[in-house]
Amino acid sequence: MINYKQILLKSITVITFTVMLFSCSNSTEEVRNFLEEKNLPIGKAKDAYHVYKDSGRITSKLITPLLLDFSNRKAHPYNEFPEGIKIINFENNGKDSVTVIGDYALTYSKTEISEIKGNVVVINHTDKSRLETEQLFWDQKTSYFVSEKPFTLYQEKDTVIGIGFECKEDLSKHLAKKTVGKLETKE
Repeated sequence: MINYKQILLKSITVITFTVMLFSCSNSTEEVRNFLEEKNLPIGKAKDAYHVYKDSGRITSKLITPLLLDFSNRKAHPYNEFPEGIKIINFENNGKDSVTVIGDYALTYSKTEISEIKGNVVVINHTDKSRLETEQLFWDQKTSYFVSEKPFTLYQEKDTVIGIGFECKEDLSKHLAKKTVGKLETKE
């Protein structure tokens, strides 16, 4: 009789374990929804170094200590760079053209708009101009920068200080608001 009870107990244990094992099934969609509800990233990359290419030619590099991927958001998928970002855009046959540096960044993949905050520096290596501000919005579709924060724009012969500006990605054709500074004119 003891032998029969042990076999029955073992059989019930195996059946219970098997049922529990097969009842646990999570689809990829369920996992994504769970991560979205808990505001957790779907991916995380440390010391990321990403190279963008177009037709076999390197167009830009992205360097960051930490990348959080929130592409599982249905309405507004984005990437977060909580420990800073450095982007180097290459033009002119591989020479550094524009470098963008900031302490924090968000980039939205649907709109291709990025927000860079904290000690933001944009350097145009070709004409040696430099923009410093605390916040910058970057429209990657139109290659355009916008900010309503205080800024300083250093150019070869001029220094412009103000609050609010718009300019092309290479710091040319800028529209500065509420400005002061030293400007050289041809009059």
